[in-house]
Amino acid sequence: MNQPITQAINSVLVANRGEIARRVFHSCRERGISTVAVFSTPDAGAPFVLDADTAVHLPGTAASETYLRGDLIIAAALQAGADAIHPGYGFLSENAGFGRAVQAAGLIWIGPPPAAIDSMADKISAKLLVAAGGVPVLTELDPATVTEAQLPVLIKASAGGGGRGMRIVRALADLPAEMAAARTEAASAFGDGTVFCEPYLETGHHVEVQIMADAHGTVWAVGERECSIQRRHQKVVEEAPSPLVERTPGMRQKLFEAAVAAAKAVDYVGAGTVEFLADEQGRFYFLEMNTRLQVEHPVTECTTGLDLVALQLEVAAGGKLPEAQPAPPAGMVGGAAIEVRLYAEDPAAGWAPQTGTVRRFEVDGVAADFALPVRERGLRLDSSIEAGSSVSIHYDPMLAKLIAWAPTRTEAARTLAKALAAARIHGVRTNRDLLVNILRHNAFLAGETGTAFLNTHGLETLAAPVAGSGEEKLAALAAALAGVALRRVQARGNGVLGGMPSGWRNLPSMPQATTLAGPAGEHSIRYALTRRGLEAEGFGGTGVVHLSADKVSLEVDGLVRTWQVAHYATSTGTVIEVDGDGGAVTFVEAERFPDPSLAVAEGSLTAPMPGAVVSVHVQAGDAVTAGQPLLVLEAMKMLHTIGAPADGVVAELPVMVGQNVDVGMVLAVVDAAGE
Repeated sequence: MNQPITQAINSVLVANRGEIARRVFHSCRERGISTVAVFSTPDAGAPFVLDADTAVHLPGTAASETYLRGDLIIAAALQAGADAIHPGYGFLSENAGFGRAVQAAGLIWIGPPPAAIDSMADKISAKLLVAAGGVPVLTELDPATVTEAQLPVLIKASAGGGGRGMRIVRALADLPAEMAAARTEAASAFGDGTVFCEPYLETGHHVEVQIMADAHGTVWAVGERECSIQRRHQKVVEEAPSPLVERTPGMRQKLFEAAVAAAKAVDYVGAGTVEFLADEQGRFYFLEMNTRLQVEHPVTECTTGLDLVALQLEVAAGGKLPEAQPAPPAGMVGGAAIEVRLYAEDPAAGWAPQTGTVRRFEVDGVAADFALPVRERGLRLDSSIEAGSSVSIHYDPMLAKLIAWAPTRTEAARTLAKALAAARIHGVRTNRDLLVNILRHNAFLAGETGTAFLNTHGLETLAAPVAGSGEEKLAALAAALAGVALRRVQARGNGVLGGMPSGWRNLPSMPQATTLAGPAGEHSIRYALTRRGLEAEGFGGTGVVHLSADKVSLEVDGLVRTWQVAHYATSTGTVIEVDGDGGAVTFVEAERFPDPSLAVAEGSLTAPMPGAVVSVHVQAGDAVTAGQPLLVLEAMKMLHTIGAPADGVVAELPVMVGQNVDVGMVLAVVDAAGE
């Protein structure tokens, strides 16, 4: 049932967290609408909570105790005096029961009619529905009857998206276990463990159409996006318009017609996205309809000039859309927009999510935070974090979205890559280098952005540090010299030889030495600051132009280079973050007197992230082969398999099912074969 017409929205509660809550608050504030946040215990003090006019605590940590508790969220809205609820994306955003409960409580539901959610929420029924309207679909497969000839297949969660509950299966023997794992992930993320199978296409393009519809029969196909570059079936780079559609005559019109037909088939109202899988010839197949706002909606806003959240508010209040979609304001939006998702994860370590405190988060040149473009090119930042924010194990590891728009796709990619490479992101490891390498890759710039992009071009290459080994060596020298300046400042503060240069002797002596561990390994920097200038082993032709604790400028082979340097004391030693035009590098300064009790035995497998042990597949004394699963951790709503590093025997297994583990905790010790 559609919302009643001409309702007043004066206060909105966002039933979500992080970046999307802040995004909705932005559009509400611009329209004089009060805002209400709900937050779990780990999110207390998070930026989105402080952004809201009012906030209500939902005690607990797990999503099942907090952001998935519709009854608590509705009670919070009534308590805070809100008259509408916006679900954001994820959590309860595509839960028809929650939408009905919101309406039953006398609140405005800023989402599509619950009946439309029901029709599209079950992806199996949705395919039958759109197929009846002539939209091509991929055939659903019964897991019990899948044959070798039908492999590979893709397992998908019926109730949600975002990569949760999705598994590629290439061997029949793996199907039962992967189905069970997919059900577990889907139940944890969406409260519904229903999964299904469909044929898996190794290559293709993920193209989607943004829909906006009102309760008066008007449906806009606002524009298409391409979101083909994905990791673990979760989008990493999104853009508008789609390069595939741009080079395929007639494809856009067919996509728009199919998307509008899908929306009208369920009397859709509000913002939604119809997703398709397409091949190089422009043939496309319906995947699903997301009955909510998408993570990647900013690229559509930056190419159309439309505020999609504002339109959601207007439509939910019963407003009527113009018959024709407004043209983009002249000179105010770009011809192309690209968005990247910055995750706290390590792509080179199996996409392991990272946790910790964000010590610094600065991106130069941002023209808009959550806002629409006001000129033809620029950068937009939609972020869930600020300096001091904590990244926990409990929720998705996405930290922020950075969007560039420009008159051309090439300029947008170049602008975005430069801004990312120069950003100062300290405290947690991210996928930043992967994103920069993708944006600068020749295949990406040529529009060759299929779903197999990461596999085709190699994760080892794409996830490599932007700062190569030579650049890292120079960054290590800058870090060592900044340490000299820092110690000088500290000595002055202590009144101890404050006027003397670091390492001063009244007679010639040995050079100073600093050992720094970086991505490429250890760097032993030996240097001396003399009357003749800098003397550093292995750095001939290098001189100091400027030296302070936080900034180092060196003349290297006739070129002046500058690095920003920050030192952080941690429980495991001093971490030094070095940011330069050649990329960012994180170093750990070697302890001069390491504590031997902190050493771990050779062959130890340590926890890459905090989490809970959900299954153990071996026992102490078992023989194992390289890559064999030993145990599974659950963290950030995903399951992470810990495999044997080499052939050998499990010497120790100090953990058990249900145990919570911290980063660095020993999970198992494997004695390699022959040792």
